[in-house]
Order: sequence, then C-alpha cells, then structure tokens
Amino acid sequence: MKRSIKIFGYALLAILLLVLIAVAYIYFDGIPKYKYDPPETVRTLQVPRDSALVERGAKIATLLCNECHRSDDGKLVGKQMLDMPAELAPSYSLNITQDKEHGIGNWTDGEIYYFLRTGIHKDGHWSPPFMPKFPLMADDDLYSIIAWLRSDDPALAPDTREFPPTKWNLLVKFLSHVAFTPPPLPEKAISIPDTTDLIKYGRYVADGLCACYACHSADFTKMDLLVPENSAGFYGGGNPMLNLEGETVNSANITMDKETGIGNWTYEQFYEAVKYSKSPKGGPLYYPMFPHTTLSDVEIKGIWSYLQTVPPLKNKVDRYKPKD
Repeated sequence: MKRSIKIFGYALLAILLLVLIAVAYIYFDGIPKYKYDPPETVRTLQVPRDSALVERGAKIATLLCNECHRSDDGKLVGKQMLDMPAELAPSYSLNITQDKEHGIGNWTDGEIYYFLRTGIHKDGHWSPPFMPKFPLMADDDLYSIIAWLRSDDPALAPDTREFPPTKWNLLVKFLSHVAFTPPPLPEKAISIPDTTDLIKYGRYVADGLCACYACHSADFTKMDLLVPENSAGFYGGGNPMLNLEGETVNSANITMDKETGIGNWTYEQFYEAVKYSKSPKGGPLYYPMFPHTTLSDVEIKGIWSYLQTVPPLKNKVDRYKPKD
C-alpha cells in the first residue's frame, strides 16, 4: 500500500513538473511565430490603384478598420483599445498609415494580402487575437482594401506616432498556442456572389465581409473562421462585449426567433438598426454596435434575406441599459 502511494506521488509530481515546464515554455515563448511562406502569386501581387477599387476599399474600411485604428484626430495611427476585456488589456492597435518605419509604407501588396488573410506578418510574428483575419473575404474586396491603403486618403498619410507593443499575459499566450491559430489561405479564388441571389449575397456580406457572426454569436473563443455556422450560438447573441466605459454589453440575438430574437421585426426596423443604429423600441442601439452607413440597400437586404435562413435560437439576452 505504501509503495503504491509512493508511486502515485512520484507520478503526480512528474505531471506537475511537466505542466510547469509547459507553462514556462509558453510564457517565455510568447505569441507563436509562423513561417512567412506565401505562394509566388501572392509574393508578386500588384493591386491596381484605380478609383473604383479605392472607393470600395474606403467603404470597407469604415466597416472593418477605422473603429479600431483611428485616433481622435482621424489619422489611422492606432489607439488604446478601451473595449478589450480585462484579459487582453491594455491592448493597442497598430499604425497603418503609409509611414515606412512606424506604419506599413514598406509593405508590399502581397505582404498586406497575406497578413489580412492569415494574420502573419512578413517577419513571421502573428497578429494579436483581437485583430480579425479574413479567410472568407472575396479577393476583389481584399484588393480594394489594399488599393485604399495605398491611396491619398489623408487618414493614411505617413505619421510617426506609434503605441508601445502590447504585453500579452499568460492566458493570451496559452490560447495563441492551443486555440487561436492562423487560418489557411483559400485553395481557390473567392468571388463576390451576384446580387440577384440575395441569400447567397447576404451570407457573403454577413459572414465573409463583415463577420457579423463574430459579435452576434456566443463567444469569441468559440468561433469557426472557416465555417462560421459551426460557431457556438451562431447569431444567437449573448457574447459579453465591452463599451468604451468598460461596461458589459451583451450582443443581441439576431436569429429569427420570435420571442428572444428579431423574428417579429419588420425589414424597415432591421434596416434602421443596421444602417443608423436605431432601436425598434426607440432610442439608439449602443456601442459596440455602430451605424453601418456605408452598407448599400442591397447589402442590408441581402443580410436580412440570409438571416431568414439561419436556424432560430431561443436565447434571451440581458440587453444593456445605460445607468442614466
């Protein structure tokens, strides 16, 4: 009996030692690095700088880039992300102006493309977990973002301001080793669906372009970037997010469940909510939801049509109420 206890004790000690070694490795290794290895077609990519692409890219930027990278004076030099959960704070977004030292002025089109797809920088280090990756975005839309980043938009003019690198804690480092990994490059070109198929087009706008499911599902850590439908609580809301004052704002259930979702909304109410952040009950919808004024009528109609096909989830979400 004593011998068995002794063996068990040694085994337990060995396990604890292995765990401590693993924890120490993750702590000192930090966010993993990955081989920067794009195919030749990406390495040599040169995106046209035509006005149509720049205009489209500027529109996409208002949906995906500006909220996180825009400073108080409108320049895209990055800022402290005040709406990050305590586990990720303090976090800072990066300077994406055309400055060659502090921004992305020295990046090639291919390096930007590869980064937006996978999150892998040209030096091999991986972007922080809160930086979205876009494995499902259409090639033309990615090209539009790149064309806009090269444009004469004043917000992108070279600027030397730069925030200090974010110091990640052990939890983020651990998740970056076991849960958050770079998505692969698409195996074939991705095209924007034709607007005549509103459901297919809306699915692209909601899932591939804007990634609405990321906020409106259950948990950022349980998303599936490659198959969004596999994300926990897909469009059922309840994801605990923060506003700029650090208060919890649970995302809304936007499935068509009539009791806990938006199944009783009219299209007009949905349009006003998405376009202008107006609540059907009166008053505004609160941040992190913001007005998506650059979405076209057909894009919003497409999202609405697509959401009709998403399986309804009965999930009553405690909605945010301001203190005053």
